[in-house]
Amino acid sequence: MSDDRYARDVLDGYSRRAPRAAPRQVPADRDLVIEDATTGFCGAVLRVTGRLVELEDFRGAVRVFPLGPGFLLEGEPVAMVAPVRAAPAGTARSASGSFAVANAPARVARASRIFVEGRHDAELVEKVWGHDLRVEGVVVEYLEGIDDLEAILDRFGPTPDRRVGVLVDHLVPGSKEKRIADHVSAGRHGKNALVVGHPFVDVWQAVKPARVGLDVWPRIPRSMEWKHGICEALGWPHEDQADIAAAWQRILAKVSTFADLEPVLLGRVEQLIDFVTEE
Repeated sequence: MSDDRYARDVLDGYSRRAPRAAPRQVPADRDLVIEDATTGFCGAVLRVTGRLVELEDFRGAVRVFPLGPGFLLEGEPVAMVAPVRAAPAGTARSASGSFAVANAPARVARASRIFVEGRHDAELVEKVWGHDLRVEGVVVEYLEGIDDLEAILDRFGPTPDRRVGVLVDHLVPGSKEKRIADHVSAGRHGKNALVVGHPFVDVWQAVKPARVGLDVWPRIPRSMEWKHGICEALGWPHEDQADIAAAWQRILAKVSTFADLEPVLLGRVEQLIDFVTEE
């Protein structure tokens, strides 16, 4: 009896084949760098809205993709899912990491002050330490540079009950800022005015570079204005001051808590708050 090959079910055994493994699910956490497998677009997660995830590449371009499969994480096919928001437990924390004080009554501003060099410094301090400063009644003012710091302190008149903390950029050996800080510390206001700072050329660098999709902040030649150079290196508009202001707002938007900042800045701001609130 001959074998009738047409009498056999060609699909027999198909259901017993090993199913294709489902891609690993990865939460779309903020700043996770991911690639869309179809388009090749690679960027950091900005936010998740409903079933959509927004990615921003290192040039600032933003694209929206549906959650689910079709992404690559370090070459591995994965499925993006909405991150799980943990319910708050225990005592709430402020953006600076301190214990948040709920429904704290407004406090009259202290006579002591914290001075920072510019508007961007003031906005960054407010975003991370704003809650703490309001609870403590500390006002932050910006100076538009510290070349005339000693004259500013003369007008303010620091005393043991009216202290001044000053945060400066580029406080490194040999810098103009270091000479000014040393002169104030050794002068008549040294006991009631504390000048500290960070080593960065500008407070922009105090934001961790990964937050804007970088491994490190670009090195800018001394012949070029630093902020313009940064914007040019990143491919951002940099023709006028409005472009620079827009670039800073883009960077500031990446900052939510102290974890987005370099530790060297965190310590200096905490030091100043302690100095001006010490009884």
